[in-house]
Amino acid sequence: MKKIGILHGKERSFPAAFVERVNAKNVKGVYAEPTLVGEEMQGEPTPYAVMIDRISQDVPFYRAYLKNAALNGTAVLNNPFWWSADEKYFNNCLATKIGVPVPRTVLLPSKQMPPDTSGESFSNLKFPLEWEKIIDYLGGFPLFMKPHAGGGWKSVYKIHNYDEFFEAYNETNTLVMLLQEAIEFDAYYRCYCLGGKYVRIMDYEPRNPHHLRYVADHKAPKALMDEMHGLVLRLNHALGYDFNTVEFAIRDGIPYAIDFCNPAPDADVNSVGEENFEWVVEHAANMAIERALAHKDGGNNLTWGTFVQDASAGRFPAVPGVKPTTGTVKKASGKA
Repeated sequence: MKKIGILHGKERSFPAAFVERVNAKNVKGVYAEPTLVGEEMQGEPTPYAVMIDRISQDVPFYRAYLKNAALNGTAVLNNPFWWSADEKYFNNCLATKIGVPVPRTVLLPSKQMPPDTSGESFSNLKFPLEWEKIIDYLGGFPLFMKPHAGGGWKSVYKIHNYDEFFEAYNETNTLVMLLQEAIEFDAYYRCYCLGGKYVRIMDYEPRNPHHLRYVADHKAPKALMDEMHGLVLRLNHALGYDFNTVEFAIRDGIPYAIDFCNPAPDADVNSVGEENFEWVVEHAANMAIERALAHKDGGNNLTWGTFVQDASAGRFPAVPGVKPTTGTVKKASGKA
């Protein structure tokens, strides 16, 4: 029996519907249930061939549990090792290497020093920073400031001048922040990507109240839809996400990837709506069943993005239209 588990917190509509949908398909040898975590002994396997993770970003205990599960052959969606390593600034930097348009972005040091550090801990950091140089690079105000890791629109500021910038920055405490060009968009889209192949492009309006953000009709032309579809796959293949969303802001016909680090994206029926909910339940079920049937006992069943695969093979990041470098990185000989 290939058992599929879903690990979740207070979320209810999607996990329940997912389990019901997998089991309703009556695939021989495949069964789904909510994950049950008991006594966790080091190096011991879980009973799950596949596990969908919806909560470990908030519960470090679960993240450690999932890494051991993956070590013992569970296909954890998304890869808990990669999800522990990446963040929004790196993802933006990677986008610039694979030909995906992103807003100009600057990484800011935390306003307050982290616990157990002092001024001496930052002896390599230039001080003061040239704020005018940063603002000029970003194209001037307005700008957005957001945490370099995290989600849910927490600690996100839209700032219009230097006074607002310093007021907001002073509120961020020990958070590491991104300062980002504001894309004044004509239309906005949120796109599910599951299994590196299933894509759903959804009209989205982030300026609406949360429960009305999917109430929009931007009437995108087919060429733009096709372009976004390709960019969604490009990003998720590079990053290795099994379950993610990508957000695009459209300015002058160009889709700028705004947020594409959402490995536990909203899938609640009350916010995404019935049609989007039905799509994500169906395709998540299909993805999990496919992974269960392909599961190899005791093997490495994780998804690793092309960035990691290329790096391990000594190749540079793949650029669209350019064949990746195939030579391996030479080791230092030790000779001068």
